[in-house]
Amino acid sequence: MQGPCVLNTLSEVTATSRHYVDRLFDPDPQKVLQGVIDMKNAVIGNNKQKANLIVLGAVPRLLYLLQQSSSSLELRTECAVVLGSLAMGTENNIKSLVDCHIIPALLQGLLSPDLIFIEACLRCLRTVFISPVTPVQLLYTDPTVIPHLMSLLSNSQRTQEYITQIFSHCYSGAPDGSVQPWRHPEHRPSVRMQALKCFSVLAYENTQGLHDTVLVDGELDQPVEMQLTAAKCLTYMCRAGAIRTDDSCIVLKTLPCLVRMCSKEHLLEERVEGAETLAYLMEPDVELQRIASTTDHLVAMLADYFKYPSSVSAITDIKRLDHDLKHAHELRQAAFKLYASLGSNDEDIRKKLLQNAPDEVLVMASSTLCNLLLEFSPSKEPILESGVIELLCSLTQSDSSALRVNGIWALMNMAFQADQKVKVEIVRCLGTEQLFRLLSDPDTNVLMKTLGLLRNLLSTRPHIDQIMSSHGKQIMQAVTLILEAEHSIEVKEQTLCILANIADGNTAKELIMTNDDMLQKIKYYMGHSNVKLQLAATFCISNLIWNEEDGSQERQDKLREMGFVDVLHKLTQASDPNLSDRAKTAMQQYLA
Repeated sequence: MQGPCVLNTLSEVTATSRHYVDRLFDPDPQKVLQGVIDMKNAVIGNNKQKANLIVLGAVPRLLYLLQQSSSSLELRTECAVVLGSLAMGTENNIKSLVDCHIIPALLQGLLSPDLIFIEACLRCLRTVFISPVTPVQLLYTDPTVIPHLMSLLSNSQRTQEYITQIFSHCYSGAPDGSVQPWRHPEHRPSVRMQALKCFSVLAYENTQGLHDTVLVDGELDQPVEMQLTAAKCLTYMCRAGAIRTDDSCIVLKTLPCLVRMCSKEHLLEERVEGAETLAYLMEPDVELQRIASTTDHLVAMLADYFKYPSSVSAITDIKRLDHDLKHAHELRQAAFKLYASLGSNDEDIRKKLLQNAPDEVLVMASSTLCNLLLEFSPSKEPILESGVIELLCSLTQSDSSALRVNGIWALMNMAFQADQKVKVEIVRCLGTEQLFRLLSDPDTNVLMKTLGLLRNLLSTRPHIDQIMSSHGKQIMQAVTLILEAEHSIEVKEQTLCILANIADGNTAKELIMTNDDMLQKIKYYMGHSNVKLQLAATFCISNLIWNEEDGSQERQDKLREMGFVDVLHKLTQASDPNLSDRAKTAMQQYLA
């Protein structure tokens, strides 16, 4: 049991109150639990009963039971609830509870994995801390407390509510705002740092109670970590609508501070955080984008994000290399978010970005983006949301073939297994005119990647049918031109694969079936000397005659009349096993 604590004699001790306390010492755990539950019911709204129980020593026993690992979770939770009720009495009650060291006991309880118990402890802590008689510095005694409270913020609505109330009281002081203990000059920087971090968490997307920007405004001339966290606070407050985007603390302090964080003098982690926060700050506001695009050579600074690590051979420490390579990926990702945010709302800024950045940087940047946008990449979703499609479509119009390749390659990766919304946005932003201009690009790599994009756009039946219903005529025209022109085997194979995808659509396949010239081309490639082209063309016919689909009988009859069955029969004897298998599968559709 805990040692004695200072108690205030408040009222006469009644026999009933003593009975409640005595039951807390019963050797039967079940009777103890029932005693605590009965005590809970007895003290609700009864300040006299609360005072009596405190005088009789109920608090040390409840705290003992709360901290014992042998106590059941239900008993520990009920103890926390009763202590919370006792705290809701008079200020003298709070003093008694604090003197009995209730705060460290409840903070220890927050380490429990059980959410209901944590909520009960937090509810009691909230009641204790919002009392003017509780010394707020008790929250800072253990440096691990604030980070742990922050980690609990998102556990439930209740944890968020209680922790927010604790923070708002301990960081803002008295209701009139006259005391701000965490800004006290004697406070350790680590305490102030934790306070700022808490405030930034509370500020994120929260419009309530964030108007007192004086709290953090003065921190921007502090050490780097403090500056960065203060800038994050102001950013979140601005995005939450608590500060206007044209406020001087945003334009003259926060934005320049975040731009400074992007320079290579800072640590990698600071540069990543600076770029991501700046991107978030500017995202909805064109004027901030304009200011940032002309501030301290920001575009040139971002170029350095893609040159890291500059020399692997110069790094002898393997651990350092591993760390740097990990952050190199984060740096590039942060730079993309910022590039995209800079150009998300204004065509002029986007063009100036593209013109001012050296080609070598854009090539390196867009190459990285190609990898980031692969379907399995975790960075795909935030990048999609940041307006980068416009940026990539602009790259496809570059005079540099390397940039055209990377722009269309990144769009191809973006379209891979994407949902319909993303595909429609790519087609809308790129425009059919530019898409078909790229299909006649003199650079084979550009042509191949454009065909890859088209193939990814034309995957899954609803997508195929939708895109072909709006752009079918132009796509069929482009396919015809490629199949008729002098192109490599790879280009023609990719084009036939697109045709096979179109043949897999429900309504789109009619664009092939009603085009006898196209059917003759498919037949020609089925008899080609190159197996890859034969396979792709046979795959196309297989999709057209598949039995289980509406209208398959009519399609089979037409293709039989055009001599396709004879070609398929011949291919069943092909020396290439894949080709003969594909032909046999197609023939079975006629026999079924």
